[in-house]
Parts: sequence; C-alpha cells; structure tokens
Amino acid sequence: MTDAGSTTLYDAIGGDATVAALTTRFYELMDTLPEAARCRALHPADLSGSREKFYEYLTGWLGGPPLYTDKRGHPMLRRRHFGASIGAIERDEWLLCFRRALEETVAHAQLRDVILEPVTRLAHHMQNREE
Repeated sequence: MTDAGSTTLYDAIGGDATVAALTTRFYELMDTLPEAARCRALHPADLSGSREKFYEYLTGWLGGPPLYTDKRGHPMLRRRHFGASIGAIERDEWLLCFRRALEETVAHAQLRDVILEPVTRLAHHMQNREE
C-alpha cells in the first residue's frame, strides 16, 4: 500500500503488463544471447518456472501485489540460489540480460536507473564464487 498521492515503481512503469513484458524479455535474452551462455547454463532447460518466480518476485519488489511472498514465503534469494555456482561472469551475464530487457520494456530512463541500481547491488550480493 502507498499513501494517497504516492506511486509505486510498479505503477510508474505500467503495472502488470510491464512487469510481465520485462520478465518475458529477460528470459528470451538469457535463452538466446551467446554472451549469456554461462548464466543460462545455471538454469533448467525449461525456463517457465524460473520466469514465473521472477515475475512474482519483481511484482512485489516493485510495489505491486506480493505474489511471491503470498505463494512461497520470504524470498531468501541468496539461500535459494546458493546451489548455483555464481561467479562474476554469470553475475554480469545476468545483469546484461536484465539491463537490456529493462531498456526495451521500461520507457522512462530515470525509472530504469531507479530500478537498476538496487538490482545491480543484489546481483553482486548473489555472487557466491570467487574467480
């Protein structure tokens, strides 16, 4: 919930349609960009479950309905990803896909910057392997 007159990032970027487009485009890029191959290799062959979880997480994280937590509980992202060996290359490939998807789906540059900064910090936090 927000105070009267305030807007969440979720609302500001266009709500569900934009989050769905961002998530779909992110996984399309991960699945097709040769420069994201190592990140892609960490994921299952069928990306639909990953896409669903990411969509649910982003929806709530951006200020929309808490789909992920209602369905799955606290995200505990680092713990949930600990089984994947995430080094700097995989992290940067993931960020490449996210950045491109964000640029293609969120029209407003300042909103992209507001989203990208904490996402970049989170991606660095998810790294669990030193090179």
